[in-house]
Amino acid sequence: MSCKLSWEDLQALCRRERLVCKQLSVTKNNFNDYEVEYLCNYKKHKGREFFLVKWRGYAESENTWEPLKNLKCPILLHQFRKDMKAALLQANDPLDSTSLSAPVVSFLLQKAKQRIKLKKWEDLMNQTCRHKGRMFVCNEVDLDGPPKNFTYINDNKFGKGVDVNRVTVGCECDDCISQPIDGCCPGLLKHRRAYNVSRQVKVMPGVPIYECNSMCRCGPDCANRVVQRGIQYDLCIFKTANGRGWGVRTLQMIYKNSFVMEYLGEIITTEEAERRGVVYDKQGVTYLFDLDYVEDIYTIDAAHYGNVSHFVNHSCDPNLLVYNVFVENLDERLPRIALFAKRGIKAGEELTFDYKMTIDPVDAESKKMDTDLSRAGIEGSPIKRIHLECKCGVKNCRKYLF
Repeated sequence: MSCKLSWEDLQALCRRERLVCKQLSVTKNNFNDYEVEYLCNYKKHKGREFFLVKWRGYAESENTWEPLKNLKCPILLHQFRKDMKAALLQANDPLDSTSLSAPVVSFLLQKAKQRIKLKKWEDLMNQTCRHKGRMFVCNEVDLDGPPKNFTYINDNKFGKGVDVNRVTVGCECDDCISQPIDGCCPGLLKHRRAYNVSRQVKVMPGVPIYECNSMCRCGPDCANRVVQRGIQYDLCIFKTANGRGWGVRTLQMIYKNSFVMEYLGEIITTEEAERRGVVYDKQGVTYLFDLDYVEDIYTIDAAHYGNVSHFVNHSCDPNLLVYNVFVENLDERLPRIALFAKRGIKAGEELTFDYKMTIDPVDAESKKMDTDLSRAGIEGSPIKRIHLECKCGVKNCRKYLF
């Protein structure tokens, strides 16, 4: 059972009640230590700056005005001044105001509370995820908080009517790259190895990828284990400024052909997807992704269960490509959907994939996917149903998503 209070809140509660707690590092010597939770107002009197402080662990009715010299929170002060300047400009108030108008104070309070909610969401995601890459959240556009009714998951969630058969055999390789036996896992299924020694994909989109699984002799460091290792890069979920909602940017350089993330959600039957699609149509959004590599039987719904891929936007000129991957399950009706870097991606660049990506017909190995795969990257559409205007802004924009 997880605690509803943060470590800092518990410390503040102990100090307030004058309780010594060794586990929380609360002693009689630091009973009078107070922590600023956020700043919510400002005034200047006789040249001295004062800030209204909300103390962690105390009610808003116990806020106090404090001179600048009493505050030891440089990051909060810097952010507060930045927010205050933006609010004053928006309200057409003088930047050298000695006191703040009610609308400005209201904005600053909402912004402070928003940042706390976003930080809690960020912390929850990082506590939940099992991958190396860390998640960050940023909204400098509006006052929207975390999305409602969304649960961060590490693996696909299987819905009613979805039958999954786990693998029963694996490879016998000691080194799957330099000394593969019978072609390793891909060779056993008449396919070539998809990765190089640096774990970069070397096959074209449309060619299925078969990774080593839990039954294989090789260990977790095998170079044929890529998607299953999860996200390796620090990523930031941010609010876009051009009306595209949330987006995702990388905080680290990503090399061409590197695995970036898996598209996760709830796997449901196409019948259930049709039913949910009617609801999503009315809402004007959808996260339905058909798994029709060989048959149109299952769909991934990332509306309420998913990972960071839930927030990746569409682009008609994307930097991510979609691949079908098989690991613990070899049922071709249930591929895992993986996103790899189409090119080198710079730190700070937004990540995107084409919701209607098509496979180059020159690639002979992709013919099967050209005719049968619609959502996992091929004509037929990754995201279903709705006729929406595209806002990607690239030169070759198709103007509509679907």
